[in-house]
Amino acid sequence: MKRKLRMGMVGGGKDAFIGAAHRMAARLDGQIELVCGAFSSDAAKSKASGAELFLADDRVYGSYQEMFDKERALPADARMDFVSIVTPNHMHYPVAMAALDAGFPVVCDKPMTLSLEEAKSLADKAKSTGLLFCLTHNYTGYPMVKQAREMVANEQIGKIRRVVVEYPQGWMATLVEESGQKQAAWRTDPSRAGASFTMGDIGSHCANLAEYITGLEIESVCADLTSFVPGRVLDDDGSVLLRMSAGAKGVLWASGIAVGEENALNIRVYGEKGSLEWHQQEPNTLLVHWLDQPIQVLRTSTDFVGASAAANTRLPAGHVEGFIEAFANIYRNFAQTLSQRLDGDRSATGDFPDADDGVRGMAFIEAVVKSSKLNSEWTALK
Repeated sequence: MKRKLRMGMVGGGKDAFIGAAHRMAARLDGQIELVCGAFSSDAAKSKASGAELFLADDRVYGSYQEMFDKERALPADARMDFVSIVTPNHMHYPVAMAALDAGFPVVCDKPMTLSLEEAKSLADKAKSTGLLFCLTHNYTGYPMVKQAREMVANEQIGKIRRVVVEYPQGWMATLVEESGQKQAAWRTDPSRAGASFTMGDIGSHCANLAEYITGLEIESVCADLTSFVPGRVLDDDGSVLLRMSAGAKGVLWASGIAVGEENALNIRVYGEKGSLEWHQQEPNTLLVHWLDQPIQVLRTSTDFVGASAAANTRLPAGHVEGFIEAFANIYRNFAQTLSQRLDGDRSATGDFPDADDGVRGMAFIEAVVKSSKLNSEWTALK
């Protein structure tokens, strides 16, 4: 295509963290422009948010349904090409279903829905319409995550035996949701966040990353969820044992009450011949440990990484690439695929998480919650 893709957005208005991150990521490569939005369920707030983003007043809507109806009525060379959904979790399903019904491809923040039943329904809808659906498990966009995946796929570290993945944060160590902290308030409200805070918000990233790098599937879990902070309804800490395909075993820990931690997403993958280690707070480095060789340090933007890592690297060696760039890789890969489809290649596919990943994420969350309620009984993912 010889033009930018036109993006609409639902949610992500004033005081929303993730909406701004999506907008920065989407525009980084110059392939996408924001043209319209329904930024809040409050029409006045939506208008105010649109004005701050310098959008035309008639392209800022009071509801997502109004946006879909009016955008669909515009000429093909003016209407939005796809919608980005950055609402709290409970709105992902109705907004995404309405978008697909209206004929618009979807980029959706994770987790995909509130329940596994909703996730399956939404995945079926995406398949039946043939429209692209992207789920923003953005950590898969890091170049060295892709390098790790490629090394596992090429059997460089041998058969996978164990995966250890963790995501500790400390911002929920007190009852911040009672202090007017908007992001904490909805994440700890079951009606808006779903059955689990830790597993829905950050544990789902751990599970997705473990499956993405290893190419294995989590088959069953033994979980222990805890709400340490008095007065908190949902869990704020969770430990999970994993049984994965091909006989691999794993450990997953996600926490909001790990005092002093920021966003310490880390993963270690142990194979028969070597192991891989990656830390999100030092994302440009992948450590490779071997049975019979010294430790190897692979760095982003060097001549020693594979094709997938190189294709998702933006800067020369030694220049730090981080969260927004990884997020932008998801949007760029989606945009390139959507452009190919709009040009007539209906079979075009790209390197980004999709609806099937969303279903697996919800199956993981529901299995973890069920296992914890059953006193950590081993529970299969459905």
